[in-house]
Amino acid sequence: MTPKDIEIRECTTIEQLSECVVLQREVFALPEVELSPVRHFIVTKNAGGFTLGAFDGDELAGFVLSVPAVMHGERALYSHMTGVRPKYQSLGLGASLKWAQRARALSEDIRYIKWTFEPVKARNAYFNLEKLGATVSDFQENFYGTDYGTAPEQADKKFGLASDRLFAEWDLKSDKVEALAAGEKFIQPGAPTASVQIMPDWLALVAQDPEKARAEQLRIRVEFETAFDFGMVCRGFYRDDEQPAYLLYKS
Repeated sequence: MTPKDIEIRECTTIEQLSECVVLQREVFALPEVELSPVRHFIVTKNAGGFTLGAFDGDELAGFVLSVPAVMHGERALYSHMTGVRPKYQSLGLGASLKWAQRARALSEDIRYIKWTFEPVKARNAYFNLEKLGATVSDFQENFYGTDYGTAPEQADKKFGLASDRLFAEWDLKSDKVEALAAGEKFIQPGAPTASVQIMPDWLALVAQDPEKARAEQLRIRVEFETAFDFGMVCRGFYRDDEQPAYLLYKS
């Protein structure tokens, strides 16, 4: 599952963890104050978490940071950050890092991993729900506070968007995850009860019509919150060039 010549192993030295900080600057459009510093990685390791790196020789091509957490009353992991250097993207490294994270978690008798992602980004939704087999039943409004970096061209006008997030829950032993880990297809039983449609290209919409993007974000928020209030669980994602949509099922 890992591209040729790439080795996934734990980042253990201060030099390797420092390179994780450098990689963040290359990959994420975040202000310096929001980057995870070396001390965060060191504390995580000493608290029972770990950082897995994808190495091309001595070069760090990507990493995934796993922070200790609790889910369903048992030890779990919070996947705080996964990043891949631009020149290594589109090689499947992100998936390789996540499956390595799963293998490491299972070796430590950990069954659950969770993380957040943006509801409006179709590519991430498809990856999390269909490639990894995560489910979603929690929506958090403006989780990190107002984001002024989504539309850089609007920065002088102080245009900001709420940092809404969905919580992905990865049951590492679910039937879907077991099948995907083995490279097999999985057909979700039953028909979806509802769907939440999103745009195929969020960043393009923000650039073209920021106010429409804000309105769409609010619509998506309301639809998810309504579905979750009715006890539905998002178990799939329909990939489409024009009308991609989350698929929700009765729990």
